[in-house]
Amino acid sequence: MVRQIFVIDKQNQVLVQVYKIDKNLSAKDCQKVGERLINPVIQEFEVDKLGLLKRSKWWAEISFLPGVTDNVATTSQEIISDLLKIKFTNRERVYTSQLIFNKKKLEEISANPLIQKVTINQRQETPRVKLSGKKTVEKVNLEVSDNQLEILGKQGIKNRGPLALDLNELRTIREYFRQEERLPTDIELEAIAQTWSEHCQHKIFKDLFKKYIKAATDKINKRFCVSVFTDNSGAIELDKDWLVTHKVETHNSPSALDPFGGAITGIVGVNRDTIGFGLGAKPVANIYGFCLAEPDDKRQFYRDQKLTRPLLSARRIFDGVVKGVNSGGNCSGIPTPLGWLYFDDSYRGKPLVFVGTVGVIPKKKGKRWLYQKKAKVDDYIVMVGGRVGLDGIHGATFSSESLNRGSPASAVQIGDPITQKKLSDALVKEARDQNLYNSITDNGAGGLSCSVAEMAKETNGFEVELTKVPVKYSGLAPWQIWISESQERMTLAVPKNKWRKFKKLMEKRGVEATVIGRFTNSSRGIVKYQGKKIMDLDIKWLHDGWPKKQLNPVYVKNKFKEPKLVAKKDLTQTLLKMLRQPNLSSFEFISRQYDHEVQGGSVIKPLQGKGKINAEAVVVRPILSSSKGVVLSAGINPRLSLIDPYQMAGNAIDAAVRNAVSVGANFDKIALLDNFCWCSSDEAQKQGELKRAVEACYDVAVIYQTPFISGKDSMFNDFSGFDKNGQSVKISILPTLLISSIGIIDDITKAVSIDFKFPGDLIYILGETKNELGGSEYFKMRGYVGNNLPKVETDKNKRLYQALATAIHRRLVASSISINRGGLGIALTKSAMASDLGLKIKLTNDGYSLFSESSGGVVVTINPKNKLMFEKIMDGNFYQLVGKVTHQPQILIGDFVKVSVARALQAYKLRFKNF
Repeated sequence: MVRQIFVIDKQNQVLVQVYKIDKNLSAKDCQKVGERLINPVIQEFEVDKLGLLKRSKWWAEISFLPGVTDNVATTSQEIISDLLKIKFTNRERVYTSQLIFNKKKLEEISANPLIQKVTINQRQETPRVKLSGKKTVEKVNLEVSDNQLEILGKQGIKNRGPLALDLNELRTIREYFRQEERLPTDIELEAIAQTWSEHCQHKIFKDLFKKYIKAATDKINKRFCVSVFTDNSGAIELDKDWLVTHKVETHNSPSALDPFGGAITGIVGVNRDTIGFGLGAKPVANIYGFCLAEPDDKRQFYRDQKLTRPLLSARRIFDGVVKGVNSGGNCSGIPTPLGWLYFDDSYRGKPLVFVGTVGVIPKKKGKRWLYQKKAKVDDYIVMVGGRVGLDGIHGATFSSESLNRGSPASAVQIGDPITQKKLSDALVKEARDQNLYNSITDNGAGGLSCSVAEMAKETNGFEVELTKVPVKYSGLAPWQIWISESQERMTLAVPKNKWRKFKKLMEKRGVEATVIGRFTNSSRGIVKYQGKKIMDLDIKWLHDGWPKKQLNPVYVKNKFKEPKLVAKKDLTQTLLKMLRQPNLSSFEFISRQYDHEVQGGSVIKPLQGKGKINAEAVVVRPILSSSKGVVLSAGINPRLSLIDPYQMAGNAIDAAVRNAVSVGANFDKIALLDNFCWCSSDEAQKQGELKRAVEACYDVAVIYQTPFISGKDSMFNDFSGFDKNGQSVKISILPTLLISSIGIIDDITKAVSIDFKFPGDLIYILGETKNELGGSEYFKMRGYVGNNLPKVETDKNKRLYQALATAIHRRLVASSISINRGGLGIALTKSAMASDLGLKIKLTNDGYSLFSESSGGVVVTINPKNKLMFEKIMDGNFYQLVGKVTHQPQILIGDFVKVSVARALQAYKLRFKNF
């Protein structure tokens, strides 16, 4: 019997939340549950019958499709279990839906057909999962023509979804099974596809990574780097007792289909990368970054020529990814202090959703090094956390291709941060320090097929029985259980003699834990189903047998029209217009909804000063008993890749380092993370552009002595589809590189914010501004690209940053802001707006100084009494004393900018005022 509880807002009866409880509860029990589910001040509830349904002529019901993760329902089910002291069987569940009673057109209802169902004026059945698929294992015939092999690689086994294997790879697989003297099973081919996917194996990027990214780190050889490119996250020393970890991921393809699900899965997934570092680090900070089309972009695109499968609107994607990261971070109790937005038309086909997590872990517990892990032969393979379902099927292979009409809805996942929070706390706060397991990793891309196989490298073999894997519903085929990427799961290696204690602890904390197999030294990866062997692969071949790709990079430099510069007599209106540009405007509405104060470690905030201005870098204190802090910042400017990917990459590193130093990071303790998001990566020109970018990463990092500790690449960020007229279109992103930096500040009381502090303080411009408007926001506003882009002068910039770090360390700097997108004019205005103080400076109106984005620039203010000491430290570097901070809140730049701080602030906050 399904009981229903309708929760109604007393003041606004437009939206009704429905809880469908698929369990035989009494009327008294339903009354108790209803009282627990509402806020009695503003809500009321009805059981089984809703009066509004009889009184309304028009209404609609929105619910999740069968099998889609419903976080509200999951939490509600736990509430009911705790309240009534009852248990739900596998066939008993809670489902939720929403009833809308204000009359709207169907197309105006906010629903995603990939994951939701909408009905008009009739109630929906309870969305139980009913699977009719075969549970059998099938043989796959690879002894076919090349054309048939190519179709298999693109469409999958019986059109199940992409394997993302090319012809050469399928030939290699065919030869392996010829030597095995048998045909592969479907689960074997699916497992190989996951392991060999671009998403997991980084086939295009791997050689470039070794030659440039890892080579730079090896050459720099900094001792404070403890773990680089060998674990789920990178790690550096915070002090003699603690490490801090960092990892940044992308979740681009899923976010194009379901922005909320893609983004929340991304953020909770990278949280698990932290939990999976060593024997488990505690997540202490999240970061985010979104490359999107402008939300008011009205262009319509479709995945099919009949125009029946539209891309989601730009606004829908924008709102969804913001909400997804919000839910993932806030519900997990992890602060989100740092983020950024970047808008360009090229992200209309596929958005880029960057998410990252910083963690902390003690170096040792007793005699055990907690950042080291290794599964042992005969350890149990234990899956903990959520159950396996259809969600996330082919996620890894789907993300290895461009978005097209064949992109599967099953790749969409929705993370459950509440379930994961319990899992995280049980592992990191208890089981780890009780020494109850030997190794741990995330069930991310490829699900069990990748996590178990990766851990099996530590013992050289594994054996799994799939019927032991907990599933959300019956009817899943063996291959689906093995590769599903359903969320909130980790895989652990638990010694047999510690299993009972581990199991008891997990049960006590409400976390499901199940033995599904054991690690062996057989050199084989073996999977059984009902005792019958259905997968038997050589472990070494599974990981290393893929045919290496040969890149043929070709680079041809683009040339653009170079506009003439005219020095206008009055640039006030130009400055105000710049402040209204989406890449320069305030996104305070995001920073305010992302909790950055939870855990109590926030030092330099995401919104700074009275004006609440978005910061370029933040400082957090991960260990509250320590004065040491962690500095987080980022550098990204994809538009420069149009002119020269080398300088695009160099500027990204330079900005990330400069931003970190500007708030007080120790220049000698800064590490980097790289996230390459490229397009059309099988084309020679794009490979040439990629090679240019990684060469810059090596050159700049080696000179700055900033090692890379982690990274990720995403190679096919293209959309192939149709416009509103049914014409074929391809939308490729700008070649994009995000550089994230993580640094140490030895004393958080010395950290510096961007806001001016006192009238009369002296204003200095550090670094030289040149005629380098190519790829700038100023040129973009005017409809140009240009050619004279900023060129990173590494040796000169390095000396300047070291001097600035010294000055901040000696407490000589009152405020500091890095000159980034928008140039000097935007940096000066931000500091004034943050403080509600004014500025008066002398500056030559040469047509470029105010908006050029030359690298190496910083604006600082100092107390006049510190003038001599500051200039002595800066001796040998380029710097200018240009003016003073004023009590009157006016921005006065030469004789060509005169505007009140209030008017500037109004322009800065206008673009996203109503979001």
